[in-house]
Amino acid sequence: MAQPTDESRGLLYRLYQARLRRSLVDASLPHHVAMIIDGNRRWARQRALETAAHGHRAGAAKMREFLGWCNQLGIRVVTLYLLSADNLVGRPSEELEQLFPIIGDLATDLAEEGDWRIQHVGTTEGLPVALVDSLQDAESSTAEHTGLHVNLAVGYGGRREIADAMRKIVRTHGRGGGTIDDLADILTPELIAQNLYTQGQPDPDLIIRTSGEQRLSDFMLWQSAHSEFYFVEALGPDLREVDFLRALRAFAVRERRYGQ
Repeated sequence: MAQPTDESRGLLYRLYQARLRRSLVDASLPHHVAMIIDGNRRWARQRALETAAHGHRAGAAKMREFLGWCNQLGIRVVTLYLLSADNLVGRPSEELEQLFPIIGDLATDLAEEGDWRIQHVGTTEGLPVALVDSLQDAESSTAEHTGLHVNLAVGYGGRREIADAMRKIVRTHGRGGGTIDDLADILTPELIAQNLYTQGQPDPDLIIRTSGEQRLSDFMLWQSAHSEFYFVEALGPDLREVDFLRALRAFAVRERRYGQ
């Protein structure tokens, strides 16, 4: 029996992709998608590449492509988890030194992409000046843009974000002469949400993680309270559009009850 050729496999892939897209025409799609890009280092090791930087560059290129898919489908907010606060203390310094400019270049490139708005979410502690400058330049140059809102989670930790929000609330309250008892009376989930890095944004409807790992890794702990999760086996750089479309199809058929 004849084996399918690369050309025939490509045709079948395109037909399947088109079918998935048609199935989403009248579907309920997420407003905010968050992506945990994982598996870049394994991707590089599997190919016997010299350093993890090859995988990180491939992962960054895939995230540019991923944002294009989101934009085409009308998704309004995307958060990319690029570098965690834990990574800053847990990864070898040589790998981080190679990763920092890759993230900085990604931020710069995305800021030049049409009407997209770029925002850094996370702390600048532990980040080199050049990367901080790239993130801040991307944010300031796109602040008035009204297209796809792209959050770049760099130096990000969910627990740190909640702690920073609480510190901000306490300091603001203290400067106004308020007491601890007064603060206890006004402290609500809504007030905390208003002081997170993502203040004013909708919480993610759908969180996707690549590489088959099924954990949050300190990502958007507060915002993910009612999120749907989807785990993809593909390593970050190998993510295909059909993988994303399948995630959206799975999201569309889920019943979101919000505790009801």
